[in-house]
Amino acid sequence: MWKIPAGFAFTGRLCCFPKDPLEDVETWGESVDKVLTCKAGQLAFREFLKSEYSEENILFWLACEDYKKTKTVPEMISSANRIYSEFVQTEAPKQINIDCSTRENITKNISQPTLTSFDAAQKLIYSLMARDCYPRFLKSDIYQGLLRRNDSR
Repeated sequence: MWKIPAGFAFTGRLCCFPKDPLEDVETWGESVDKVLTCKAGQLAFREFLKSEYSEENILFWLACEDYKKTKTVPEMISSANRIYSEFVQTEAPKQINIDCSTRENITKNISQPTLTSFDAAQKLIYSLMARDCYPRFLKSDIYQGLLRRNDSR
């Protein structure tokens, strides 16, 4: 999973990107998908969500994306339990805001997880981010500052 180093600032080129990661910053305004499919977009959106105390949303969404790439049953069980205990179970440290029936369905099936175990919850969180968080992100100082920086090149 991608971690943001403490004190990280979007300046200059990052060594792990073949091009300047902020080159696509203007496209982030097209859709939440453009933000979520770009590592730099994920970082900027995560920083914004952290400022709104809702970072768990993107962390859960990213964890689900990684989970879907799981290759072995033992790895799937381990990852499912980690996602469940970190985000889904009641009183989880980064508990996501999902309805009771979705939470209960995941809880009921966590002992025998499948690659689709978190799909319903992930869709709810995606919808929340797209409908609620993303429009505020576009107006945020974080995104507007990146746009200005990109325009001044």
